[in-house]
Amino acid sequence: MKNSILIAIALTSLVACNKNKTTNVDTTTDTMSTSAPVDSGMMPRDSTTMPNATSAATLSDQDKKFADAAAMGGMMEVTLGEMASKTGTNSSVKSLGMMMAKDHSKANEELKSWASANGYTLPASLDAEKQKMVDNLKAKKGADFDKAYADMMVKDHKKDIEEFKKQASQGSDASLKSFASKTLPTLEHHLMESEKTKTALK
Repeated sequence: MKNSILIAIALTSLVACNKNKTTNVDTTTDTMSTSAPVDSGMMPRDSTTMPNATSAATLSDQDKKFADAAAMGGMMEVTLGEMASKTGTNSSVKSLGMMMAKDHSKANEELKSWASANGYTLPASLDAEKQKMVDNLKAKKGADFDKAYADMMVKDHKKDIEEFKKQASQGSDASLKSFASKTLPTLEHHLMESEKTKTALK
């Protein structure tokens, strides 16, 4: 009987020890799992820096309209200038054509560099209106060609100067405004020379 009571006491102690052990392990495990830092809340997704969108997306309608018009106008000036330097019969017309082709080629390259840097796609060809002007001039010969070319250059450069002045003062993109301001003196010189040539042909 005595032995039975001792065995019972021993068993109770053993169970109690094991229970304490289990509790200790569980507590340790719980402590480990809750003490680990949670990173997911440290960097919210919307704080991640996205790749820079192309500047083209931020251009104003004025900037886009000007860039497109300047690109097409420049292409037309080069085409007509090369035509005048070859087809013109008057020496002043030939000289005017060479100057137009050279200066507008340079301006066109500057505009292309701006477009490339800003991710903007310029027109690659003339619109219907400007293509018609080229075709009409191409059909003329001799003195008729000379007069028509000089007259076209006066009208075209008056219009260009207005557009470039507007961009220089009202444009949103700083580099495009700078291009317009920088090109204005050249356009004004072209207008002066075109008017001289037109007067000489009368």
